[in-house]
Amino acid sequence: MCNYNGIKINKAATLELFQRKKTLQEMERALQSGFDYSDWPIVKPYTNNDWNVEMAHWEFVAPWTKSAQALKENRKKYATLNATSERLLESKLFREAALKRRCLVLSSGFYEWRHYQPAGAKKPITYPYHLTIASETAMPLFFMAGIYQPTVDFETGEVKDSFAIITTAANSLMSQVHNLKKRMPTILPLHLAEEWLHPTLPEERITAIASYQYPSNEMRAHTIRKDFRTAPNPGEHFDYPELPLLVL
Repeated sequence: MCNYNGIKINKAATLELFQRKKTLQEMERALQSGFDYSDWPIVKPYTNNDWNVEMAHWEFVAPWTKSAQALKENRKKYATLNATSERLLESKLFREAALKRRCLVLSSGFYEWRHYQPAGAKKPITYPYHLTIASETAMPLFFMAGIYQPTVDFETGEVKDSFAIITTAANSLMSQVHNLKKRMPTILPLHLAEEWLHPTLPEERITAIASYQYPSNEMRAHTIRKDFRTAPNPGEHFDYPELPLLVL
């Protein structure tokens, strides 16, 4: 889940963390698939509460991966676009990053599917949704908890960061949308986002914050076209008369 994300950063937009305000680089990607294994902006912490927004490879690359071929083989064995909050510190792959290399993944909205079987249908049908948080702006900017791992680009030799988005159990809204696996990205309000970046966060707080469920009443969800991945405006509202409304 949480494999399709979108972001819009307007010109001269700013972000403030730890009472340090920085101007962000303008960017607009209405839709990006994690399966493109491309770059995405993350907030990476530094010493003395400093931080920066940097581009990182969306896919947590295991530190023992030594070649491009090994990376392709790993993709067949396990997915690392996301990391499960409940098993984060138990995982050989993710534990060290969860303890030492936590980051924030920027988003303006993400995409998920709901399964529903209309009357007369032989099997459930998937209906796509666009999800974001309540905001006065059309495309707000919010934080998803993440972890990152330095890795080598096997084609260029460049050292860069790779990352995974943390997922948690779905809140009541996401339980209705992502109604098979009932998961959601760990979306963090500002105070928890800052705590997540703290360099000496105790293990119990890592698990607690990673498992945080953003309140349903502060999220927004609407159906979109089934061909949204090729549509000019993937987040555009589209109604399905046969689909029951979400209960908020």
